[in-house]
Order: sequence, then C-alpha cells, then structure tokens
Amino acid sequence: MLGPVAPRLPKVFCGVLNSVYNSTVWNITRQNLSGTQLRSAPHLLHRSMATSSTSQEPKHRNRLALEKSPYLLQHASNPVDWYPWGEEAFAKAKKENKPIFLSVGYSTCHWCHVMERESFENEDTGKLMNDNFVCIKVDREERPDVDKVYMTFIQATSGGGGWPMSVWLTPDLKPIVGGTYFPPDDRYFGRPGFRSILRSIAEQWTKNQAKISQQGTMILDALMQGTKFVTSDRKKVPGKGCVDTCYKMLAKSYDDKMGGFGKAPKFPQPVNFNLMFRVWASNPESSEGKQALEMTLHTLKMMAKGGIHDHIAQGFHRYSTDGDWHVPHFEKMLYDQGQLAVSYVDAYQTTKDEVFADIVKDILLYVTRDLSDQSGGFYSAEDADSLPTHEAKEKKEGAFCVWTDAEVRAILSEVVEGHDNLTMGDIFCEHYSIKRNGNVEPFQDPHEELKNQNVLIVRGSLEHTAEHFGLDIQSAKDALQKCRDLLYTVRQKRPRPHLDDKMLTAWNGLMMSGFARAGQALGDVHYTQRAIQAAEFLKKHMYSPETKTLLRSSYTSKDKVVTQIPVPIEGFVDDYAFLIRGLLDLYEACYDEQWLQWAEELQQKQDELFWDEEGGGYFTTRDGDPSIVLRMKEDQDGAEPSANSVSALNLLRLRNYLDNQVWQERAEHIFAVFGERLNAIPIAVPEMTCALSFLYSTPKQIIIAGDRDADDTQQLLSCVHSHFIPNKILILADEKKDGYLYGKLKILETLERIDGKATAYVCENYACSLPVTSVEELDRLLMKRPR
Repeated sequence: MLGPVAPRLPKVFCGVLNSVYNSTVWNITRQNLSGTQLRSAPHLLHRSMATSSTSQEPKHRNRLALEKSPYLLQHASNPVDWYPWGEEAFAKAKKENKPIFLSVGYSTCHWCHVMERESFENEDTGKLMNDNFVCIKVDREERPDVDKVYMTFIQATSGGGGWPMSVWLTPDLKPIVGGTYFPPDDRYFGRPGFRSILRSIAEQWTKNQAKISQQGTMILDALMQGTKFVTSDRKKVPGKGCVDTCYKMLAKSYDDKMGGFGKAPKFPQPVNFNLMFRVWASNPESSEGKQALEMTLHTLKMMAKGGIHDHIAQGFHRYSTDGDWHVPHFEKMLYDQGQLAVSYVDAYQTTKDEVFADIVKDILLYVTRDLSDQSGGFYSAEDADSLPTHEAKEKKEGAFCVWTDAEVRAILSEVVEGHDNLTMGDIFCEHYSIKRNGNVEPFQDPHEELKNQNVLIVRGSLEHTAEHFGLDIQSAKDALQKCRDLLYTVRQKRPRPHLDDKMLTAWNGLMMSGFARAGQALGDVHYTQRAIQAAEFLKKHMYSPETKTLLRSSYTSKDKVVTQIPVPIEGFVDDYAFLIRGLLDLYEACYDEQWLQWAEELQQKQDELFWDEEGGGYFTTRDGDPSIVLRMKEDQDGAEPSANSVSALNLLRLRNYLDNQVWQERAEHIFAVFGERLNAIPIAVPEMTCALSFLYSTPKQIIIAGDRDADDTQQLLSCVHSHFIPNKILILADEKKDGYLYGKLKILETLERIDGKATAYVCENYACSLPVTSVEELDRLLMKRPR
C-alpha cells in the first residue's frame, strides 16, 4: 500500500520549498514526478494488486542477505545491488560520483511488494539502477529518523506521501527529487514509468551535476528553515480552550451513521478517542461531554462490528478502505492493537458494558497467540497478502481472511437443534452479511481479488439475528461462537501471511500499556503478568544498564532466539517515550516500584539525548549521526502518537509521582514550543491536547496504604480501576519507608492504615480527603465531579 497518508506540512513552508524545487534543472523528471503520490494509483484507496511468490532458489544475493530486518531480507535476492543505510554505501557514492537511489518501506507494505515485483526483480531495471546509482534500502520501522527526513521532503514538494518512498540523493545525502510508488514503464496512468525516470535522472546528473548539487543544498536549507519551531516565550503555555477547539474540530468531521472522524479511507485513530474520553471526563453532564462520549462509543462499536475487525482470528486490521468499516487493508500492526486495547478499556471503564471488555480480550488473545515471542517481546506485524491456496503462485490481499458463501455453508452444515430446516451456516451468513456472490462491491475491488468473496461484517445485531430465526439470545450467541471456532480451525490450514517478527521498543511499549491497562480494568492478573514479561524482555534485550540507553530493535533467529545485528540501532525518542508510558501504566497495574524507578531513569536519559536546549521539545534522533542531514521534531499525532505528545503527559505524571517540579516545567515548555499548532489546529495533535487537558485539570493523587497482596488492599485498588479517571496518580504506600517512593514523596510517611485496615486517601491541590477504609466510601469520593 502507499502507506497511511502523512498530513500536509504548513503551506508557507511548502511554498518556500516548492519555489526551490520548481527551479530544478530537470524539468522533464520533475514533471514526471509531480502527482506520483496517491494519484499514481487511483485504485489505491479501494483495493490493491496481488504480489507474487516463488519457492525457486534465488539467482542473486546482495548485501541485504546479511541483515536481519524482514523487509531488507525480502529484497536480498533482487538483481539490484542494494546496500543497507550506512557508511559503505555513502563512501561508494562519493568515490564513484553517483547519485543515491533511496527506497524506504516496510515488510507488510503491499505497494512495496508491488514495486519490487514490477521493478526491483527485473534484470534490465536492476542493471539500469546498478550502472547509474548507489541503491540503498531502508526499513522505515528500523530507521524512522531516515524515513522522517526524506518523507518531509516528499510531502513538502508533492503535498502527499506514502510507502514505498523513492528518493534520489546527492552523494552527500541531500534530496533532489522523489516520489512514492512508480509503475515499471510508461503504460500506466499516462505518466513515464520508473525506468524512464531512472534514465532521465542519470542523464541530468551527467550534464548538470554542479547545479543539481547546489540545488540539493538549497532544498536542504529550506527544509531546515521550514521545520524549525520558534518559541518567542517559553512560558506562554496555550490555554485550555485548545481542548474545546480540538473537540469541535473532531465533532465537525464525525460520521453520525457509521462512526469515525472523516471520510473514507477510515483509520482507527486512537489518539482521537483519547481526547474525546477526556472531554467527557472533564464535564460528564455537559452536552459536549455527552456528545464526545457518544461519538467515541458509537465509533468503537461500529469498528468492532465491521470488517476492519477480524471476527474469526481476532485483532484489528490497519484501516478500512470504505466509510462503513467494511473492506479493510488486511495487514495487522502491533501499534494498532496496543492503542485500541487501551481505547476499549477506556470504553469499558466509562460504561461497564461487557461488549467493550470482550473486544479488549479479543485483541489481547490475538496478540498473545500470534504476535508474541517466547522471550516476552511482541512482533511487529502480519502482512495483508497471502496465497489463496498452498498450490497458488500469486498472493492476494485478504486471502487468509475472506470466505465464499459455499465454503461457509459446507463447513457449517450442522442442523440447529430443535430447528430441522435451520443450519449453523444459515445463522452465520445472516449475522455476518454473507452473500452468494460475495459482499464486496466491484468498485472496491477493481482487480477482482475479492470476487465472490465475503468480508465478515455485522450489519444488524445479535438480537436481530436471534429474532430473525426465532432463537433466544443465548442460543444465537452460542451458535455464532461455535461457528467462529469451526471457521478458525479451517482458516489455520490456509497459507499464512508473512509475519514481521522484528521487535521494536516503541511498539512493545504501546502494547505493554494495552496489557497493563487491561489488567487494571478487567482485574485479570494474566494480562498484568504479560505486561511484566514484556518489560523484563525490554530490560534484558533492549537496554544497556551501563549506559542507561535503549536499542531500537531486536530480531528472532530461525531457532527462535533473540538476536541482534552487528551494529545495533540505538533507540529513538519514541522508544523512550512509549516505553516510559508503558512503565507508568505497568506500575499502576502491579505496584512494583522497580518499573517506576526505571521510568525515571529513562526519562532522565531521554532528556539528555533528545531535548533541544535551545528551542525546547524533543528531537526524533540523538545528535552526532552525520548520515542524518536534518534533525527533526515530530509534531503530528497519527497512526502512532508523536513522542513530544506522549512525553508531555509522561512528564506531568512523573512530576506528580516523584514531586519533581522541573518535569512539569519541561512539559509546559513542550506546550509552548508547539503552541501555534495547539492554538490553530489542535486536531493535528490530539494526544498533546490530552496532555494539556491534564495540565489544566487537578491531578487526583489516590494513595492506598496497605499490604499489596492483602484482600482489603486489592479491593480498594479494584475500586479505583473501575473508574475512568484520566488525571489520576495511583500510589501504593506499603509502609516500607526505606523504599523508592517513600524517598521521593515525604507525604507517604504521614499516610498510614487506620485500625490495621487498608486505607485510601484522595488528594488534590496538596490537600487530602479524610481517610476511608471501605469500597463504598472510596467509590463516593471518586464519583465526585472533577474540579
């Protein structure tokens, strides 16, 4: 696929950069590249083409065969002389005076597979690339810093972006021209193909190298100026009105019928849910609060009923190509599962509706079963494409997940007890909108990959299905569960999609939050234990206790042992931010102070490595890497929240846990740095807007004095977790006065158990309520309207 489409950059910046870019010496090439983003594949937002598969021994073997990234290994047998990102490739480009062709993607990216099959596996194209360019492959999930620099260039010069990303650079890594997916030749979309563009760039480099190099410098200078954040007054924190503005922007884009914010394609966008839940929690009786909750709950319900949700094997697909959440792009990403688990936990806490708890369990079952390594880490993704049968030669998107009517009825032919003319298949096909000729509209499937196939979607309800067949609710529910179990067994015999078993610190942090929050709200110790296993994995395999630094990634060998590349990739700012959030959530699930202490150490290291002492905010990458020509700050909450947004809330939480005012000041500085964004378009940073909401609310310190394992302590903690309290700071005071938290918060020494019973204190504005020892009393305290 051509990625999740990145948001546009500010118009002024784009205008300045385009004035440089449009003066480029290769007018033919520039014209060829204009409009090559999403416009180059007009069917992209509906369905995408199949990829090939071969079991033949590879004819070629390039340097990528020595890598461990699943994406790089997919290209190890191309005739292209690929290099990984590194000094060997840069030195070759300089020595041979060749431009660099940089191709960036990821292993479950459909359109990356398509471009590989059409161009990179072609012998003639490979020779053209090798003769004229130094070719570099980058896994964007391994190197988000490289991806961010050149995607910013693509966005600014074209107005769009996605993957695969194709960029030509000077030997000193300055961008000169680029796009995303290119068709192999001139037959497609009325534009020159990849080979024509390669020839044109090679010719222009030979004729106009000096001018091209000069313009590369001008482009880089424009990028540097355009991505600067200037704060005139670091103390000028945007007002709480930004929260209301963000809510109104989201409400304006809301789909009343099907839920979601915006039109097709529809993405889950958990960052939006986070904001809307907080709008409700700040004033639950207001019309805005009620509407925010209703929009969020309706969206989550419609997603759970839709084809974006895997009704047979659990978990959620990446996004829906239509407005009804029906036909998805079928890849499954770890970061979606982690964030959506939290969203459904929040929905359960606000409503106590078991429907939402069931979806939490659904997501975590999928991750535990299919994305978990025996070491405790989590894998990154499952591909959208797979072989329809074991004999097939061509992969199709969704083949692992879809069904024909005849197939379903053959598997579910059992007659329902007491209903001689009713089969299990009848019930299932009615409930999941299965049709004899398939339920995917032709306009959604221009390449006929889903012809006669059905993507499961619930258009009605359990009650409707039961009534339709004259069944009671429980009988219908049991029948549907039996059907799903039978179909799951059959589906496991199909060829599986590719598994990206790379493990990323940042995404593991997000998933850790999902398990920890589920352990809290659902009271299931197994979820909490799974989060602990993930934390232990990260501390063992992705952390250096000597330098107190994180690594970005680790890998699994063929015998399922955690392994590393010769020069491990150092962690980026999102690795620190997302893990710190996971650790804070984990502490509130298991109350083991070691995780809070590690969060503090990581925050200190994050500040040391990534904080901009001059301008404020966190850079994406640490200083000192000469291959990163532009050190940037992430300012957009998209499929993943930005590290600056997550860090702002982390800092505020740590300030209240550890009584460190410096961290609140740092959070306020972040808000000031991104003040223009928060004031003008807070919908671009809803996660940061959540942090701003926390700043303007009164943090509710809930301190439970008691023995962690005692029943009365656990009852009080369960009471806390039964409420959705986004501004809470939950602390267990176990009376071990030489412990870590007692050394940080002197107030803990004054808060003791009453009459030997576990005791709760609810503190706001440096004043604590009278102590309570019963669940009922604590419940009344927590029900008080937030100030």
